Amino acid sequence: MTHAPLINLDALATGKSGTVVRVAPGNPADTEDGADLARRLMELGFVPGEKIRMLKRGMPGGEPLAIRVGNSTFALRRFEAALVAVQPE
Repeated sequence: MTHAPLINLDALATGKSGTVVRVAPGNPADTEDGADLARRLMELGFVPGEKIRMLKRGMPGGEPLAIRVGNSTFALRRFEAALVAVQPE
């Protein structure tokens, strides 16, 4: 069985599920410290092995992204979701 290539969470299609593989630190040049953002995402439950599902994208522009992790639903900005690498199902 071959696995689909890893994608960033912001590229996961609406209604599709996947498994978190890793959370990368963000760009340290951003206004928010990238390591802090990655840690916050992991505290919310975006940890390797966790199942996630893309529920909905806001209109217009596709933000925010509504993402289910476990029994919780979170709204993420696109750049936040881009830090999460997922294995699509």
